[in-house]
Amino acid sequence: MTAPLRVAVLGAGTVGREVVRAFLERGEDLRSADGATLVLAGVAVRDVAKAVATGIPEALLTDAPAHLVADPDVDVVVELLGGEEPARTLIAASLGAGKAVVTANKHVIAHHGPELEGLARRTGATFRFEASVGGGIPVLGPLATELAANRIQRVRGILNGTTNFVLTAMAQEGRDYADILAAAQAAGYAEADPTADVEGHDAANKLVILARLAFGVWMDPATVALVDAGGPGHGLPGITGVSAGDVTLARADGEVIKLVATAERGLDGAIVASVLPLRLPAAAALACTDGVLNRIEIEAEPIGVVAFSGPGAGGAATSSAVLGDLVAIARGLGSTWAGLAPAGVPPAGAGS
Repeated sequence: MTAPLRVAVLGAGTVGREVVRAFLERGEDLRSADGATLVLAGVAVRDVAKAVATGIPEALLTDAPAHLVADPDVDVVVELLGGEEPARTLIAASLGAGKAVVTANKHVIAHHGPELEGLARRTGATFRFEASVGGGIPVLGPLATELAANRIQRVRGILNGTTNFVLTAMAQEGRDYADILAAAQAAGYAEADPTADVEGHDAANKLVILARLAFGVWMDPATVALVDAGGPGHGLPGITGVSAGDVTLARADGEVIKLVATAERGLDGAIVASVLPLRLPAAAALACTDGVLNRIEIEAEPIGVVAFSGPGAGGAATSSAVLGDLVAIARGLGSTWAGLAPAGVPPAGAGS
């Protein structure tokens, strides 16, 4: 009989809380006929008393995530702290110790992907990050497995729910960017500091991860273009330069403005990537993707075009991907890149 896998969850915020609740309330759903049993071994939080008040048993809690990572009885580390540090250090330490890691941290993966992939491959640790792109939408797994025999030409999509919510509201209500953003913040759809979302950095990080699996390279996020002086953003990053007037003009032409992330092969083999506000035909599938939904389209040979859409953020949706990765580890399915070759470096000129 396969020994149980003991799982440590670092962080019990929006996503972590849902993951912990799944263990506590429906642990049987995390079992598979052909894999190991998953057991919740501990949960690291900043405020133990607050976590107890939410229903997490005190015996599972600690305010020292590094202790859980170092615990020899922990087999799998789920990093849901967010931010760069200490998340990067804890992920690296876990992989270095040969422990499997699941994370939703797109910033850490996009900015430290080469280091972390190399570390996981050297130690043989499983590294899974389906939840880092598209929330609960399963797209990274299919890219690395079912679509692995295709030559990917282009990946593009709406990868950020906050900006899509704002642009949708601008189109439907005729109000300006600043007014809608303030309303989105009040409703909890935008952070108090929305810079990473509205300037396109969040979508750029996700695009880097998609490009790793689509094209076999780790791009530098700094090479993803965020500004187009000739587009509706008027030379400002992300959606910060899109006005109500731009939206009205687009509508008059039968078009809709969306923040679209694109990575594609150039004629010279370089991967060209951008996150830009674009005018799309109103009947196009991307144009019809409204609110906080995400949509990712993949163009490849021989399959043609396939698309993935659904809830791209939120605790429940993102926890679905995290829990799916845990079940995959229990079944011995390996890292998110599956059988793909180790990542290379982009050809000269990539992203330019």
